[in-house]
Amino acid sequence: NSSESHNCAKSILTSDRLQIVVTLSEFFNETWEAANCANCLKNNSEGLSNSTVEFLDLFNKTLTCFEHNLQGQSIYLSPNNYTEVCKNCNKTYKMLNDLYNNLQRMNREGGESGHSAHLCIDVEDAMNITRKLWSRAFNCSVPCSDTVPVIAVSSFILFLPIVFYLSSFLHSKQKKRILILPKRIQSNASLVNIQEKYS
Repeated sequence: NSSESHNCAKSILTSDRLQIVVTLSEFFNETWEAANCANCLKNNSEGLSNSTVEFLDLFNKTLTCFEHNLQGQSIYLSPNNYTEVCKNCNKTYKMLNDLYNNLQRMNREGGESGHSAHLCIDVEDAMNITRKLWSRAFNCSVPCSDTVPVIAVSSFILFLPIVFYLSSFLHSKQKKRILILPKRIQSNASLVNIQEKYS
């Protein structure tokens, strides 16, 4: 009976002691949710979203650029000079990084998939691998453009107390202390002695 189909399915799925079908189904559902896999797909889950396809295409181009400019050198050998990789792949890497940042921003607002959360694990892992290669393996660090303003503000804050105390010293009225010696009245006895001497 159709009314008993649910109970029939439940009894079949949970018939064994381990309930292996139910356990596997829950495991895969939890993994799918934890990895945010739906965020890589279109709303109706027909296939990969356009932004995911664009990102993965640019990711592959970046890795290809890395490989071409390595010229057969191994990444895990002693540190080599990777200036060619840094110079030739800088544009591709920046495009990938900018696209990733845009995807993150779009995803917080709902994005193509309709799910607002983290990006899917494939995109995040791909970007993590690329950033690790760029910064650690190839040591392609881009100098921070905010260095000069930070140094200027830090110097200003450090010299602020010196300027304060110096200006307060210069603008304060320095009064010199003048010692006024008190005039003492001579005693009557000493006056009598003086008169006796002169008389």
